[in-house]
Amino acid sequence: MATGVAPAPLPHVKVRGGGIGLTKSVDFAKVLSVPGALRTGSSRGRALVVRSSSTESDTMELEPASEGSPLLVPRQKYCESIHQTRRRKTRTVMVGNVALGSDHPMRIQTMTTSDTKDVAKTVEEVMRIADKGADFVRITVQGKKEADACFEIKNTLVQKNYNIPLVADIHFAPTVALRVAECFDKIRVNPGNFADRRAQFEKLEYTEDDYEKELEHIEKVFSPLVEKCKKYGRAMRIGTNHGSLSDRIMSYYGDSPRGMVESALEFARICRNLDFHNFVFSMKASNPVVMVQAYRLLVAEMYNLGWDYPLHLGVTEAGEGEDGRMKSAIGIGTLLMDGLGDTIRVSLTEPPEEEIDPCRRLANLGTQAANLQIGVAPFEEKHRRYFDFQRRSGQLPLQKEGEAVDYRGVLHRDGSVLMSVSLDQLKAPELLYRSLAAKLIVGMPFKDLATVDSILLRELPPVEDAEARLALKRLVDISMGVLTPLSEQLTKPLPHAIVLVTLDELSSDANKLLPEGTRFAVTLRGDESYEQLDVLKSVDNITMLLHNVPYGEEKTGRVHAARRLFEYLETNGLNFPVIHHIDFPKSIDRDGLVIGAGSNVGALLVDGLGDGVLLEAANQEFEFLRDTSFNLLQGCRMRNTKTEYVSCPSCGRTLFDLQEISAQIREKTSHLPGVSVIYRTLDCFHSFYVKHWPDSLYLCLWQIAIMGCIVNGPGEMADADFGYVGGAPGKIDLYVGKTVVQRGIAMEGATEALIQLIKDHGRWVDPPTEE
Repeated sequence: MATGVAPAPLPHVKVRGGGIGLTKSVDFAKVLSVPGALRTGSSRGRALVVRSSSTESDTMELEPASEGSPLLVPRQKYCESIHQTRRRKTRTVMVGNVALGSDHPMRIQTMTTSDTKDVAKTVEEVMRIADKGADFVRITVQGKKEADACFEIKNTLVQKNYNIPLVADIHFAPTVALRVAECFDKIRVNPGNFADRRAQFEKLEYTEDDYEKELEHIEKVFSPLVEKCKKYGRAMRIGTNHGSLSDRIMSYYGDSPRGMVESALEFARICRNLDFHNFVFSMKASNPVVMVQAYRLLVAEMYNLGWDYPLHLGVTEAGEGEDGRMKSAIGIGTLLMDGLGDTIRVSLTEPPEEEIDPCRRLANLGTQAANLQIGVAPFEEKHRRYFDFQRRSGQLPLQKEGEAVDYRGVLHRDGSVLMSVSLDQLKAPELLYRSLAAKLIVGMPFKDLATVDSILLRELPPVEDAEARLALKRLVDISMGVLTPLSEQLTKPLPHAIVLVTLDELSSDANKLLPEGTRFAVTLRGDESYEQLDVLKSVDNITMLLHNVPYGEEKTGRVHAARRLFEYLETNGLNFPVIHHIDFPKSIDRDGLVIGAGSNVGALLVDGLGDGVLLEAANQEFEFLRDTSFNLLQGCRMRNTKTEYVSCPSCGRTLFDLQEISAQIREKTSHLPGVSVIYRTLDCFHSFYVKHWPDSLYLCLWQIAIMGCIVNGPGEMADADFGYVGGAPGKIDLYVGKTVVQRGIAMEGATEALIQLIKDHGRWVDPPTEE
């Protein structure tokens, strides 16, 4: 068989042009091609069975991640159950005196932001964090002086009766790691920069011998730390970051979740060869979709290898405020719904103790789901893509001959936002239009970039209420859908409304009481019998489905019910758009709503399952629900409607006020739609990149990134057009692409210089003026 260099789920399994081969050093006896009929009804073609002569795994089945994909993935499971939340069984890892693993509570943690050399300030910060209820605290240790300070930090805390385990954050510094392992309880190493040279984003060509020599070098550098941790009873986290993969890994596996997993497994194999098992994994990225894929690939690999190491969950550089909480909930919550995760860190650009509450909320959510084993009855799942994102796009409404209004705009191609509107809101039409984020011209509404696509009106205004009906007509005229229940439409008919019906109403033919050609939206749970769902096959004019499992229902998992629904739709060739509808209880607060929506809806959207969202909460402001809905879509990489800020939470490497820098940049750039802003430290400095994307039908999509961290790496935005890079304390260098064009600009004037540079290249957009 021919060998090649395409990504593969084992370091020595390679594929090119459909041929499968093994390198000479692999410890496997046989690779077999197996017909696709191995899985009943599978349309993915052949699978591969790798039979191992080792004792760790007898059989591994591999298949393309999707039709025609070069990525081979394990056919085995990536979680304990697809139809229930069951916590993955792991071994126990001891971090100081705290046990971590599936037999123990979900642990929460954060990281200090003070200069580690400032012992008093760091001690004070750790105590404040511990008082908030954290289980661990991570501290950056970048050099010998910081390592020496760690001994004093630990001793001072013990004297003050604080025994919270401390974790050393290590990058580029093996000798520092050896030193701090003598006093801290856990060492975090980044496989991308612990032994490999700093990434230059170069495509390297490796022979098998070259690659083996690199692995030997890693083993030589890393083994002393493993032995030290064994000697002192320390724990370790092998923590891969998407932005800091080495050139070696990226050349071999690509800048991909697969590369993230392989980078970590290289270090894990060294630990295992030295009989060290007191370690955990993490697979962090600022993109929740990439993060989820990487963790799933890792767990699938561990299932195949028979490994049971715990997982540390986190979305790196999530940002601040509701945006940061939403992105964290999407990534972390998705994995918790699959029963994955044993410790959590929510990375926010806020004081570290502020991370504890969202951490605890997520931990409670995951723990409750696993304890109750929420879910649905078992079903076979054939269509969902676990490892590579491919969106299932429902058929958007098509205009039919003879229809008096345009229905094509009631849903958006990149993800729709629906809002529930009350009769009281109809009493002030202009305020309603503004709250829907419509653009007003002479009091008339028009759809804009982030305008709500459709509304749900549970009660129609009386037929004689001309003013309210005129307000609704103006919304219908701009292709905004108006959904209303069947009972309302039968008693107070609204022209061109989309009628909301239940499966029971469809089964009883109640929909036939309406005029021919009426459009319908069907509300359903997803856990109905297949016989009940079959009525969807026989009804014409279904514009969308609203998936709604009552929030807080004890045993039914809305994520699992939705997966079952999508499986039914795909199996039966039904391509209705599906809107995720959650009606939150009155007791929900803002953070609870954000985390609940991110975990329950984000877990589906990151798998490409869903076409929009409808969030309701009686005690929350309309604008907050609208903005949260758009944030959810943007966090799942669907619909970009505003400037996105991806910011480092800061740490002891930072010699400036990151929150202040964040505020300055927000003030200058928040008017740019579809923009992604990323801030990070560059050891003690920071960097800022801007990327411009081509115009689309709706907006000019371009990206701003404040970045360049040598810790997490510039890999997550290496193709940016403009750069704002800290070259020395208080000095900034400006880049166009990878070329420096201005050096040594005083930080005070650097932002304005950057804006001028963008203007000089024709990329700047002035803030909009109020109509």
